[in-house]
Amino acid sequence: MSDWWIYPIFGAFLLSVILTDVFRQLAIRFDFLDRPTKKRKKHLFAVPTLGGVAIFFAFLIPTLIVLAHTDHFTSGEIEIRHFMGFFAGAAILIIGGLLDDKLDLSPKYSIIFPVAAALIAAIVGIGPSKITNPLGGAFEIVETAAFIFTFIWLLGMSYTTKLLDGMDGLATGVTAIGTFMIALLALSAAYFQPDVALLALIAFAALIGFLMWNFHPAQIFLGEGGSTYIGYLLGTIAIISGSKVATALLVVGIPAFDIVFVITQRILKGKPIFVGDRLHLHHKLFDIGFSQRQIVIFYYCIAIVFGLTTLIFASWQKLIALFILFVLMFFASILIGRNKRNI
Repeated sequence: MSDWWIYPIFGAFLLSVILTDVFRQLAIRFDFLDRPTKKRKKHLFAVPTLGGVAIFFAFLIPTLIVLAHTDHFTSGEIEIRHFMGFFAGAAILIIGGLLDDKLDLSPKYSIIFPVAAALIAAIVGIGPSKITNPLGGAFEIVETAAFIFTFIWLLGMSYTTKLLDGMDGLATGVTAIGTFMIALLALSAAYFQPDVALLALIAFAALIGFLMWNFHPAQIFLGEGGSTYIGYLLGTIAIISGSKVATALLVVGIPAFDIVFVITQRILKGKPIFVGDRLHLHHKLFDIGFSQRQIVIFYYCIAIVFGLTTLIFASWQKLIALFILFVLMFFASILIGRNKRNI
């Protein structure tokens, strides 16, 4: 890890802290506020929603400075077109989120922006060229398969953090843990990708700077664009210049499996897939008496524990860890659901 890394990393953190306050005040002035008008919302007062914009610029500016003054990011497998595609997709998410926050778009329109962002990233070639074989070696991926995988992966990650964004600091903190775990993995002897590591640490710093304002009681929210952008950010870092999908999945495993369970329940009950409700695990935990901070810290601990396994486990062991996480999530949902009905 080079000494000069501290400047873009600390710069991202400082920018995030400052810009979050700036956009918080702009949100109040221009009425970008989340009002507690729906039953499933638990905040008592209107909260600004431009936090995702602050994270976007806090990550963008240091990254562009490093690109302009060094070849650190482009001396390996990552190319300028990858950055151009990523930031174009990110801008679409942020702009679409601003429209959604202001106009309260229906799901059939709001999905346009994550789909467009994922398509752009796939088109510019962000994505793995090979996948690790759990039994050893790696499988080469043809271009068409890589395109499809990248699109589905980024769209899925965007919606994972969007649906996770139901409590103060939850989505931001879990995503920050994901970027930090990827940075540690990229710095390990097995991978040693300093370009990916620095990129992940800049993202981590930008997320932590915002979390200073977003932890309960939150003074600002991510907003619709921010909630999809941070998943898009984590998903991109996980697959750019080598696939670290297992790492990201183990960190966001609980919310990812939670989405599968919730969508399955909605389908079985004949409800629309994208209509909000209180079926998510964090909502159920809140309803049976856990505080927001307790739930968020619980998610953080699970993310850290399973994230750390990626640093010591072989590929096939990571699959076992994912299966264990799935089983834990399955039984936790059943038990908590029963306790909720008994209240």
